[in-house]
Amino acid sequence: MPELPEVETVRRTLVELLKGKTIKHVEVLWPKIIKKPEPIEQFADALIGQTILDVERRGKFLKFKLTDYVLVSHLRMEGRYGLYPKNEPYDKHTHVLFTFTDGSQLRYRDVRKFGTMHLFKPGEEEIELPLSQLGPEPFAREFTVRHLAEKLKKTNRKIKVALLDQVTVVGLGNIYVDEALFRAGIHPEREASSLKKKEIERLHEEIVATLKEAVDKGGSTIRSYVNTQGEIGMFQLELYVYSRKGEPCKRCGTEIQKLVVGGRGTHICPKCQKKK
Repeated sequence: MPELPEVETVRRTLVELLKGKTIKHVEVLWPKIIKKPEPIEQFADALIGQTILDVERRGKFLKFKLTDYVLVSHLRMEGRYGLYPKNEPYDKHTHVLFTFTDGSQLRYRDVRKFGTMHLFKPGEEEIELPLSQLGPEPFAREFTVRHLAEKLKKTNRKIKVALLDQVTVVGLGNIYVDEALFRAGIHPEREASSLKKKEIERLHEEIVATLKEAVDKGGSTIRSYVNTQGEIGMFQLELYVYSRKGEPCKRCGTEIQKLVVGGRGTHICPKCQKKK
């Protein structure tokens, strides 16, 4: 699933490609993707004549700011946007088509069909699901060491599970939780409430630093992720543990191991991340 760095990279390319375009027609080929409004005819009709003013991000969600609406899009596992000439053929995995007045067409493609779209009046998107229960952005002033400490001290869940909870902080998924925990020297099976103050401070620092570095490099190309223009991210070259099972640790040379934590494949260096 694309995490914050990948979604931010997609957002940046979408802004370049779409800002100022006006929607002429919308065709929904897989209705289950549209979660609000119902019926889907209202979704398509409401978007006609709307101009894309900006594209923002909230956690792993994209927010298309339109003249009179906000379209909230979640890519989930395999969702992908691409801009094409409207006459170019599309495949069976293309499920929503936004045709613009200039003849170009934004297509939403999703092999697994897990993605979602919600349409709101401006401001409503922040007080309704799916965005209303999200925690702070990792680069925002609200994401402080104190906030992180308060969230972790209240739960006996394993630290990896607590960090995957988007109420703690948004945007972290399997890749960047593994990487941040490695950099902080914390075993993913530690109880969140057991972390000491200095460990939380280090973890906070590494969460922010890891995500910032990944954004700067366009995200990580793991399996099928590419940005909107078909370009791969490069942060996978910087990964310390994720997807490196059996390879030597870049810091100490110990073989990277793979565990299952909270039902998720988890990569660690058993020497650098000792379970205390």
